[in-house]
Amino acid sequence: MAEPTIPVSEYGARRKRVLSTIKKSVAVVFAGEMVGEEFSVDPHFEYLTGISDEPGAVLLFDGSATAARREMLFLKPRDPEIERWDGLRLSIGKELREGTGFKTIFRTPVFGRFLNEAAARAKRCVCLHSFAEYDRPVSRDLSLFRKLADRIPGVVIDDHTELLKKLRSVKSTNEIKQMQRAVDLTAVGYERVVETLRPGLLEFDIQETLEHAYKSNGSRRGAGYGSIVGGGLMATVLHYRANDRVLRDGDLVCIDSAGTFGAYTADITRTYPVNGRFSKRQREIYDIVLKAEEASIRAVKPGVSFAKLHEISYKIIDKAGYGEYFIHGIGHHLGIEVHDVTPSGNLEAGAVLTIEPGIYLPDEELGVRIEDDIVVTKTGYRNLSAKIPKKATEIEALMAKAAKAAARKKK
Repeated sequence: MAEPTIPVSEYGARRKRVLSTIKKSVAVVFAGEMVGEEFSVDPHFEYLTGISDEPGAVLLFDGSATAARREMLFLKPRDPEIERWDGLRLSIGKELREGTGFKTIFRTPVFGRFLNEAAARAKRCVCLHSFAEYDRPVSRDLSLFRKLADRIPGVVIDDHTELLKKLRSVKSTNEIKQMQRAVDLTAVGYERVVETLRPGLLEFDIQETLEHAYKSNGSRRGAGYGSIVGGGLMATVLHYRANDRVLRDGDLVCIDSAGTFGAYTADITRTYPVNGRFSKRQREIYDIVLKAEEASIRAVKPGVSFAKLHEISYKIIDKAGYGEYFIHGIGHHLGIEVHDVTPSGNLEAGAVLTIEPGIYLPDEELGVRIEDDIVVTKTGYRNLSAKIPKKATEIEALMAKAAKAAARKKK
C-alpha cells in the first residue's frame, strides 16, 4: 500500500485561499534561517509550500500582480562549493517549477525589488506570521513592512495573523491520513515497550525502544518532540526529559512520546506499571484518569470549546478528590507542530486535538496521564489512537503475555 502524501496541488490550493482572503494586499512568509548547522523550517512556510529544506527562502504574495506573479517563491542562490558539502540543489527550471507547483521562482537577491514594487502598487501589507510577545523581537514580516512604510508613503499594515492559524487548524483528508500514519508508527513503539518493559531498565532504554521503532518503521524524522519517560516520582514532572533513572519494581512509568510522518506528528501518552501489575492504589488513580479522558473524548464535536472539554475531565477528577492534582489543560491542537497553532473560537470539523487529563501525586511518587489524538468529524469525533491499548486490564494482560514469552525464550 502506498504511503499517504500531500500533492503539490493541495499546497497550491492553500496559497489560493490566502490570496482570496488578502485580496490585493501584499504578504510574505519566511522559511527561516540556519541556526548553527541546524535548520528547522517555519511551519507556516512548510504548510504553504511543502518545502522543508530551503533555508532563507521567502514566499511573496502579491494580490494586485498579474496571475503568474501573485505567488512567487524566492530561493537563495546556488553555491557549488557549499553544495559539495551540504547537498545538490536544482537550478530554476521546469523540474523545480513542477516539483514545487510555483510558476514563478526567483533567487533571493531580487526579492527586495519585487517586494518594493508590490508594496508601492498595493499600498497595503498584511502580517501572516504570529506577532511576538512584548519582550521578544518583532515578527519578521511586521518588521519588514514597517521599513517599507517608512520608505513608501501611504502603506498600511493590517493584521491577518489568524488566517493561517484557522487554515492549519482544519486538516484535509490527506493531512489526517498522514497523522494517522504517524499514530500507527507510534503504536508500534508502544507495542515494543509493553513487550520489553521490566524493573531495572533505564528510562532511556524505553525512549530508545520507542524512537528506534518509529524510525525503523517509516518515520523519517523520528520522534515529533522530546520523549518523556518518567518513572516513580518523575511521572509527576510534566516535562521531564532527563530519562536517566532506573525503573523500579512497583513504579508506574508515564511515557509521553510519538512518531512523525511527513510534516506531521502524533502526540500520545500512556502510563504503565513497570512490573506488569497495577497496585490497588495505582489502579484507583489510573481508572479515575481514564474515566475522565473517555468522558472528554465523547464530548468532542464541532462547536465545542477546549474549556468545556477541560471542565468535563476536571469535574470527574475533582469529584474523586484530586482536582488540585490535575495541573494542566485538557489538550491542544495537533499537526505540523506538536502544540499546533490555535485559532480563536471553538473546534471545527477537521481539527485534530489531544485529550490528556492527568493526576500527579508527588508525595506518593505516583503520576498518571493518558493521552489520545482525536479528529473532529462533522457529527462528533474519531480517535486516531484507539488501537493503542489503555485499559488497565488490557495493559496487564499484554505485559503478562510478554513476560511468559520472555520466560520461554530463556528455557
